[in-house]
Amino acid sequence: MDEGRIIYLCRDIKDTFISLFLYCNKANFRPSPISLENAFDLFCRGVSPAGPIWDQILGYWKESLERPDKVLFMRYEEMTDEPLVQLRRLAKFLGKPFSQEEENSGLVDQIRELCSFDSMSKLEVNKTGNFIGELSNDSFFRSGVVGDWKNYLTAEMASKLNQITEEKLGWSL
Repeated sequence: MDEGRIIYLCRDIKDTFISLFLYCNKANFRPSPISLENAFDLFCRGVSPAGPIWDQILGYWKESLERPDKVLFMRYEEMTDEPLVQLRRLAKFLGKPFSQEEENSGLVDQIRELCSFDSMSKLEVNKTGNFIGELSNDSFFRSGVVGDWKNYLTAEMASKLNQITEEKLGWSL
């Protein structure tokens, strides 16, 4: 019996923090919005809705090395830098590699376009309606821009996140 597969997508820890901060404030999980500084302090201490992010990342990374047929570890930055390479990698992991005919017909490019952040965020279902209660569907889309953290974090904050990531993972995202 096939146990299924897991595709884990991570991104630069600084962009992860900013997206989480903005999402949580928009989703009104707290009685009042939390400041960037307070949210940053909590995040650095490992306090977030899913627990310490570094533990999660490291867990999936290790599983992807131990069970590469069951867990695929992907990075958002690689998807934006080389979308066709990553799309082929994903298709192969799912057991559905692209045939030469599909490659030649432009199918891979069509899928890349359909699944791009820009296309997905413009779908009517993602622009209107609510997911649960007052949480609007558009809450799940912000900018999709790699490095947008530079518009929010100080150099010291960025350095601290890089340092924690290096300590926790032994490598940086």
